[in-house]
Amino acid sequence: MPQIEKKEEKIRSTIIIPNYNGIKYIKNCLRSLADEPARVIVVDNGSADGSREVVEEKFQAVGLLALDRNYGFCTAVNRGIRESEKDKTTYVILLNNDTAVEPGFVRALEKALDGDKRAFSGAARMVRMDDPARMDDAGDYYCALGWAFAAGKDKPAARYDRPREIFSACGGACIYRKSILDKIGLLDENHFAYLEDVDIGYRARIHGYRNFYVPEAVVRHAGSGASGSRHNAFKVKLSAKNSIYLVAKNMPPVQILLNLPFLLAGFFVKTLFFIKKGLGKSWFQGTAEGLRLACSAKGRERRVRFVCSRLPAYCRIQWELWRNLWYRVRL
Repeated sequence: MPQIEKKEEKIRSTIIIPNYNGIKYIKNCLRSLADEPARVIVVDNGSADGSREVVEEKFQAVGLLALDRNYGFCTAVNRGIRESEKDKTTYVILLNNDTAVEPGFVRALEKALDGDKRAFSGAARMVRMDDPARMDDAGDYYCALGWAFAAGKDKPAARYDRPREIFSACGGACIYRKSILDKIGLLDENHFAYLEDVDIGYRARIHGYRNFYVPEAVVRHAGSGASGSRHNAFKVKLSAKNSIYLVAKNMPPVQILLNLPFLLAGFFVKTLFFIKKGLGKSWFQGTAEGLRLACSAKGRERRVRFVCSRLPAYCRIQWELWRNLWYRVRL
């Protein structure tokens, strides 16, 4: 009986993995992708721990872009996206180096976006590496306090098995439609890292596109693989800077005034929180840097210009900013 050859799956996505000193995780991550129908590109941010050499020597089918130093998450991803243009794929998938995907990850993300041309992104179901029965991220939300938060953090994963529309997709494991990236732009490299995924999701929403949570696409996430912990001086400083910049960049002046009481309250609570954590200095330094960036020429040139035709989108977003105050407790 003649042997039937297995039909090769069409490659529709390019997976981009930024790597910085990820020797502890990178092999596990790449092995989990072995049977996924996608091109894989690792963008190494000047690692000095041997992780770049591991990719180069043991995963020869994986594309490798080796940068000379750490340019940050945003620049690494953008370099990968530009490199992916050679593949002519429909989608680009971002994946942290401290993750491992479950089978069917790629096709689940693609399927979620295939049916809706207004769908910009899809967020994977991220569960904890050490305890897969607990959630790490079930889609990201942003509220009028100026806080971004992950739905389901540390809660039972069984509760988060239904797809839904979200504010933005976590850049740790998500899919973007490349044709929409061509219209709204890539990640804003002014962020360096942190909140860049909320920013691009926000930008897509302003342009009238949609973001979704895709529970069928499961990925296990170690968490804080590059920065080392949930709260540290480096992370707090960048997050404070980017929190200020995110508001100044995406909200028109009238919307900032409308939300100002909430934003001030949110800043006050965060200030008390980080002072209690012993990270008040980093928080204030980051806040000052955020104000300088927002007022600088390079900050102003990336500001999303208000267009009257997008007023319905701004109204929907504003309603969500208020509604998500409740979601911050509920989700």
